Amino acid sequence: MKVTVPGKLDRVVADARRAAETRDQGYREQALKIYPWICGRCARDFSRANLRELTVHHRDHNHNNNPSDGSNWELLCLYCHDNEHQRQLEATGSDPGAARSGAAATHSPFANLKSMLGGGD
Repeated sequence: MKVTVPGKLDRVVADARRAAETRDQGYREQALKIYPWICGRCARDFSRANLRELTVHHRDHNHNNNPSDGSNWELLCLYCHDNEHQRQLEATGSDPGAARSGAAATHSPFANLKSMLGGGD
């Protein structure tokens, strides 16, 4: 049986409280305090049980723009948040796959299929 030294336990508790205070300063926690726990698009209602499915969307798509009044945030469920970002990609004509690789795909996986099946001359 391991005995915990009171000083060590006090430090662990103090560290946990500091970590909670730091998290509360984050924009997600601030937004959850400012806004009701309802998706801004589909109006789905959230509780503590499913709050992890509610996200903070930056209206101007700039994650560094976090005014303390929450004017750049809106709470969206995971589905509506994904939909909003997909709409943004389509509106700008961005292809996230091409942006990552920097070039269009050139590989053709079925190029030699006919010869592999024995039908090519």
